[in-house]
Amino acid sequence: MHRGTVGETVETPAPSGASQVSSGASGPDAGGGCDRTVHGLLELRAGVQPDRTAIRTDDGRSLTFARWQEASTAAAVALVRRGIRPGDRVGLLFGLRDWPDFAVHYCAVTRAGAVAVPISDRQPAEAVAFVLGHCEAAGLVAGPAARVPAGPWWTASPAELAAEAGVSPAVALAALAAEVERLPAVRPDAPAQLLYTSGTTGRPKGVLATHGNVVHGTRPHARHRPLTHSEEFLHSFAVGTNAGQTMLLNALDAHPAALVATRFTPGRFARLIEQRAVGSVFLVPAMAAELLNARVQDRFDLSSVRLLGSTAAALPPTVATALTEAFPRATVVNYYTSTEAAPAQTAMVYDPQRPTALGLAARGSVMVAGPDGRPLPAGETGDVHLRSPGAQRAYYRDAEAGAGVFRAGWVRMGDVGFLDADGYLHLVDRESDVIKSGAYKVSTLQVEAAALEHPAVAEAAVVGLPHPVLGMSVGAAVVVAPGAEFDPAELRSFLAGRLAAHEIPGRITTLEALPRNEGGKPLKRAVRDLLAAPA
Repeated sequence: MHRGTVGETVETPAPSGASQVSSGASGPDAGGGCDRTVHGLLELRAGVQPDRTAIRTDDGRSLTFARWQEASTAAAVALVRRGIRPGDRVGLLFGLRDWPDFAVHYCAVTRAGAVAVPISDRQPAEAVAFVLGHCEAAGLVAGPAARVPAGPWWTASPAELAAEAGVSPAVALAALAAEVERLPAVRPDAPAQLLYTSGTTGRPKGVLATHGNVVHGTRPHARHRPLTHSEEFLHSFAVGTNAGQTMLLNALDAHPAALVATRFTPGRFARLIEQRAVGSVFLVPAMAAELLNARVQDRFDLSSVRLLGSTAAALPPTVATALTEAFPRATVVNYYTSTEAAPAQTAMVYDPQRPTALGLAARGSVMVAGPDGRPLPAGETGDVHLRSPGAQRAYYRDAEAGAGVFRAGWVRMGDVGFLDADGYLHLVDRESDVIKSGAYKVSTLQVEAAALEHPAVAEAAVVGLPHPVLGMSVGAAVVVAPGAEFDPAELRSFLAGRLAAHEIPGRITTLEALPRNEGGKPLKRAVRDLLAAPA
């Protein structure tokens, strides 16, 4: 699951009391997007703001709404000519540099009535082949840098599809009017996208979402669009992530244009903020840590940022605090959801009085339940669930796995946590990451947060290691802060004042960088293998 995806507002709902089931926005306004389609949003936006830039990359490529609409419609005609029919799956293999092409062909696929399967070109060919094979893709549209695996599907580049449609900026779309008229009508309950999870605990699973689910919460006819404080919002999210899909919807629905950093480095990212006076920034905790460790606030003017949204994992309190200092005019918001649960989410404006809180339900509902699936009293730890305010998602061709995740309208997040007396969600750990050491259960999130309080620790990942007596013991991989001297024994002494004895890592190793997936989450399996190897 992709934990934590970014939304488009900074508001959080009022506290809902001590109930272990709390709900966020609902009703006609919250569900206003459910009677539309993804390409329908584009058509509406192109009609009222045709010449406005929708997406641009930091290397100079840009896409207006009119061009997006024209190019995606022409590509939809080309797809139908290739035999694509409603419900067919079409892979979209693109990199960060290809965001305009990805956006065009996502809407082309849905306009043809088919299902978009976004895949990052940073994925190895074997993983790409698995996704295309599992979803039985009819075809693949791939960017120029993509490593295309062989298979039974046809493959085309954006240029090839444009040539087959016979339409370019110099040739009017009217030439295809008859074929455009024959494009299928697409209902909100039709499947729109098939997004594969990161596969951090096994093979990736395909999560199928309808148009109504994907566009839920958008307000294309509203007088004031989201993020009106910005002219551009900045991100560097891969197309194959849930956060990346949210950026696509923001580009369609929000006021500012999407600005894509085609390669993330702290200096490059901060320079973009300064040069373009970016008002909204979306990142993952790993990016936040890199920005802070590089002290970008000392070299660049970051005062334009009003909203800084974090996704993929809970922001450690020390990182969140440092972000409020580095971006003094920004509201720092942590968003929590998953690929399976979206658009349900919680949102939390960072509050030093609640440093570990992930917030209240901003869309849908949140519940902490016991093994029987029933809500637990406030303060008791159990399984975290979210419930979508619209159509629910489902696993594609994996009903057995889905039975353990999708339960009576709720999505089991795979996290352990609790709701406090005011209804705020707090995570204890990923269920699969909890370390059972002797008679104790150790939260890796708590140990990581404590380690990050040490000035020499820039990043930390904590895992359980096999132990002949205790069953499991605590191990930690640490990235040392630039210019700092690090001593594992000194870190243990530091942690002794913050953690119980059974929570202190017995084995600590240093790494230049933590292994992460394309969504920015640490790969705990890889960390575990590194720590378990002979010293």
